[in-house]
Amino acid sequence: MSVSIIFARSTNYCIGKDGQIPWHLPDEFAHFKRTTLGKPIIMGRKTYEDHQSALPGRRNIVISRQANYQVVDSIELQPSLDKALESAHKSSDEVFVIGGVHFFVEAFKKASLVYETIVEADIEGEAILPVFDFNGWESQVIERHKKDEKHAYAYRVIKHMRL
Repeated sequence: MSVSIIFARSTNYCIGKDGQIPWHLPDEFAHFKRTTLGKPIIMGRKTYEDHQSALPGRRNIVISRQANYQVVDSIELQPSLDKALESAHKSSDEVFVIGGVHFFVEAFKKASLVYETIVEADIEGEAILPVFDFNGWESQVIERHKKDEKHAYAYRVIKHMRL
């Protein structure tokens, strides 16, 4: 059973501003979709509230300690990351944690794979990741994208595999 994490961050580790992703990078979103399609995805309540819908083609699990928290019908509610992982692993060997900061930090200890997109800009926001220590991991750049008419920022995607 594998726990994977996938996120995009700015060079100053921002992942969110005003409850939203603070950039529009269509090809980076396509990478996210391609990578997670067909796999269970786990997110915290605040991440879910950013879009308040199920991401299609994936089993969506939302973590909330509020037992009566309202989610759309196709979303599963779990009280903790451990319970969400336990449930997700019943249907798939690979499970993705997709946010927010708290769950990235908690899942990092269990993760065997991290897909990290680094957006080549300092961006202000209130959702800031800590610096993850990838010593003891094998890391490789799997994609580079230049700034263009559809992408306000250049970015690169790094795949980190725990050794």
